[in-house]
Amino acid sequence: MDTTWDPAATGVLRLPSGRLVRGRGLRDGLPAGPKPDFALHLRGRRPPETEWESRWLRWPDFWLPTDRAGFEAALREALQRSATERVEIACGGGFGRTGTALACLVAMDGPSEHDPISYVRENYSKRAVETPWQKRFVGRFS
Repeated sequence: MDTTWDPAATGVLRLPSGRLVRGRGLRDGLPAGPKPDFALHLRGRRPPETEWESRWLRWPDFWLPTDRAGFEAALREALQRSATERVEIACGGGFGRTGTALACLVAMDGPSEHDPISYVRENYSKRAVETPWQKRFVGRFS
């Protein structure tokens, strides 16, 4: 069974280590192609159940995660699982919370010459990391 994303697919971010993680907006529906094996949902309210394994982290729109230690643990799990599974990170629109989490994942992925926010904006979406406090959060995370 293939457990990787198509690196050319929309929303798939290649981390500096080469691992692939898909970001998306839940409002956009499930994209074509394979389903994730594991998803990290960043929402203010619990999202609907999925047919794949998922973890919900409370994170109100335009703000920051309410449980920072839980957020870091969830990202560590996502990074670890991305070595052998299709991992997805998703919020409502797929830009602010998802982009912030992806930037933190870039920082967590290991030493890199890349600025995490610039990296995610260049390789995922120019709209990633929407608010000044999300930018500061990534800076303090890395």
